[in-house]
Amino acid sequence: MTDDDDKRALEELDERLNRARGQAQDPLKQKSAKKSEKGGPLGLAFRVSVEIVSAVAVGVAVGWFIDDWLGTRPWFMLGFIVLGGGAGILNVYRMASGFGYAVGYQKSEDGTEDKTGPDEG
Repeated sequence: MTDDDDKRALEELDERLNRARGQAQDPLKQKSAKKSEKGGPLGLAFRVSVEIVSAVAVGVAVGWFIDDWLGTRPWFMLGFIVLGGGAGILNVYRMASGFGYAVGYQKSEDGTEDKTGPDEG
């Protein structure tokens, strides 16, 4: 008799758990009411600064190694600092204007990303 009661209690618990799991959503998939879809202003500022600083740092590193290899210090480093800064600013511009990093992405007329490219017609 206790085995039947225990089995019935476990089945009821299992049924309640399944109902609760069906109603709950994954917290990672839920939309937050406080944040926008792409993050807040602090996240945007952090991303902009990381884009520019990392691009300049890569330019410094590449220029430093080329200068060390060719013995032309500081000319290649100065050139690659400028190129890195330009690349960082270009990445920030692409991010701010909404273009993706892949070639051929365009904004469609309704504001969504169009992955097909220009019309061929």
